[in-house]
Amino acid sequence: MKTGFFRRNALFILLASFLLSAAFIACSKDDNTNNSTMYNTSGNASGSQQSPPVTTSGSGVLTGTYNSQTNNWQYSVNWTTLTSPATLVEVHGPAAPGVNGNLLFSLNITTPGVNGSATGNVTLTPQQEEYLLSGETYYTILTAANISGEIRGQVVVSVQ
Repeated sequence: MKTGFFRRNALFILLASFLLSAAFIACSKDDNTNNSTMYNTSGNASGSQQSPPVTTSGSGVLTGTYNSQTNNWQYSVNWTTLTSPATLVEVHGPAAPGVNGNLLFSLNITTPGVNGSATGNVTLTPQQEEYLLSGETYYTILTAANISGEIRGQVVVSVQ
């Protein structure tokens, strides 16, 4: 009878050790995946990047940061010498340079005009994050004279 008891206890201890080890490994893995990665975002916009290209002296610059833990993209877009005041700033994807993509979302214009800016932050969906991190996102600035976009810039992402 004692032999059966000790075999069951040994089996129980072995099984419990295995389960505890698996739990520690799982917790350790979760801790690693919860670390946030910060990214820098940037992009220069011009009429020649529009598809089809637009003749304009307008230009734009995007800078920002993206936090992969919170999915928060903080952005700042500045533009100069558009043909008329900016009416919308849009983000599109997925698309390689020169290829048109779907509208993902619009950015808030904070300083309207032919020279202006859009600053703020947006929380990205997992799909939008995938497009951003794979370099398949671009922004375009629309004007009354160019309702499908006067200038466009591909968003470039790099790890901080």
